[in-house]
Amino acid sequence: MSLDQRIEQTDGICGGKPRIAGHRITVQDIVVWHERQGWSVDQIASEYDLSLVDVYAALAYYFSHREKIDRSIEESRAFIEQMKKDQSSEQTESLAEDG
Repeated sequence: MSLDQRIEQTDGICGGKPRIAGHRITVQDIVVWHERQGWSVDQIASEYDLSLVDVYAALAYYFSHREKIDRSIEESRAFIEQMKKDQSSEQTESLAEDG
């Protein structure tokens, strides 16, 4: 299997994000674990029962599409922060109504 065949994108699976073929582990997941959390390639492969080639293929894909994937990571982070903010606001409103 070539590196090109190890990464796939399918509408409706993982939001259409590029992922390791046959898995629901996205390139974005690999990047966050490796680049942002400092996990080694061996750790990622072992933890998620992936081959080293799969993990390196995901990283190679990332470096070829870095701007797009970095933007997706940032959008995901912003979405999570907004959800936390909204949830906190709802809890505060609920407490005020009960008080």
